[in-house]
Amino acid sequence: MARERQVSGWYKWWVVAMLGGAYFFHQADRAIFGVLVPYIQSDLALTERQLGHINTVLFLTIAVVTFVAGFLGDRFDRKRIITGSLIFWSVATMGLGFASSFVAVVMLRSVATGGGESFYGPSAMSLLASHHRETRSLAFSIHQAALYLGLMLSGVLALRVLDVVGTWRRVFVAFGAAGLLLGVAYIFLMRPDTRGDVPSAEGKSEGASLAESFRAFFACPSALLATTGFIAICCVNNTYITWAPKMFHERFGLDGATAGAHAMFYHHLVAFGAILAGGWLTDRFVARFPRFRLGFQICALLLGAPALLLIGRCGTFAAAMAMTAAYGLFRGLFEVNTHASVFDVVPARHRASVVGFMLLLAMGLGALFSGELMGWVFSSFGERAYSVAFALMGGTYALAAILMSVSFFFTFRRDRIS
Repeated sequence: MARERQVSGWYKWWVVAMLGGAYFFHQADRAIFGVLVPYIQSDLALTERQLGHINTVLFLTIAVVTFVAGFLGDRFDRKRIITGSLIFWSVATMGLGFASSFVAVVMLRSVATGGGESFYGPSAMSLLASHHRETRSLAFSIHQAALYLGLMLSGVLALRVLDVVGTWRRVFVAFGAAGLLLGVAYIFLMRPDTRGDVPSAEGKSEGASLAESFRAFFACPSALLATTGFIAICCVNNTYITWAPKMFHERFGLDGATAGAHAMFYHHLVAFGAILAGGWLTDRFVARFPRFRLGFQICALLLGAPALLLIGRCGTFAAAMAMTAAYGLFRGLFEVNTHASVFDVVPARHRASVVGFMLLLAMGLGALFSGELMGWVFSSFGERAYSVAFALMGGTYALAAILMSVSFFFTFRRDRIS
C-alpha cells in the first residue's frame, strides 16, 4: 500500500473548510441553472428537447474531461488544479449571463463550466483522503455538506439576487464573480501540495502509470459495484436538479424562482443533517465492521427508492415536499461514503484517477439518463411525465442497491485494502 502522510492538527480541518467553500460554488453555480430554467427557457425560446441536449452535453463533457483530470490529479500539484478549476468555471458562469442563444448556453454552461468543474473532484477527493484517515468519513461528510448548502441555498439566493438585479443574466454574473474572488484567495490560503504518496521534487508523479490505475479500478469488482451506487446517485440527482423546480412550477402553480427555492431548500436541508450525522456514525462503526459503509449505502438506496417514486405521484404540495425531504434524508445517508467505500478497495496512489473513472461512468450514463431519456419522457408523456420520470429514478436506486449487495456478500472481504 502506498505510503500516506497523515497531517495532524488544525490544517487538515482547514483543508476541509477551504474545499467546502469551493464545493459550495461548484454546486451552486450548477444548481442555479435549474432554478432559473423557466426564465432562461422563456427568454431564449428553448424547447424541452433543447433543455435535455444541454444536460447531455454537460454530462458528456464532465465524463470526458474528468477522466483526464483524474490522471493529472495523481501526478501534479492538486492545489493548482483545484484553484485553477475554481477560477475557470467561475469565469464561465459569469459568461453565461451574456448568452443569447441555445448554442451559447451549450458552450458556456455545458462545455466551459462543465469542463472547468471537472478538474475539481478528483484532486479534491484525493487531497481530503491524504489529510484524513481515521476521520475520513466525517471529513468527506462535511465536504459533501457544502454541496448541499450550495444546492439548498441556490434557490433562495437566486431568488434574492433576482429581486435585486432584476434579470437572470445578472444572477449568473454575481455567482460567478463570488467564485472568482474565492479562487484567487485560495492561491494564498492553501499550502503547496506536499503529499508523501505522489509527487517528485518537480511536482510530477513518481507513481503509477495510467494502465496501472486503470487496472486498479476496472479489475476490482468491489470498486465497480460500489460505483453503481454513485452512478445511480448522479443520474437521479442531476435529473432532480433540472426537472424538480419545473415540476413545482407547473404542477402547483408556483412562480419560477419560488418553485426552485422550495425544490432545493428543504430537500437539501434534510440531506445536510443526514450526511453530517452519517459521517460521525460511520467513523464510529467502520473500524469494527469494515462492511458497515456498504451496508449503510445499500439501506439508504432501498429506502430512498419509494420516496422517489412517490414524489412524482403526490397530488398536493405538502405531500410532495414531504417526499422530497425523505429522498434528501436517504440521499444524504448514502453520500457519506460515496468515495470512501471505493477508497477502501483501491490503493492511495490511484485515488484521483479512480474518482475520474467513477465520474466518467456516472456522468456518461447520466448524460443519457437525465439528458436524453428525461428529455424524451417530458416531451412524450404529457401530464404523466413526472410520474414516469420519478418511477425511473426510484427504479435506478433499487437496481444499484441490488448490485452493491453483490459486493457486500461476495467480493468486499477479498478486495479490501487493510
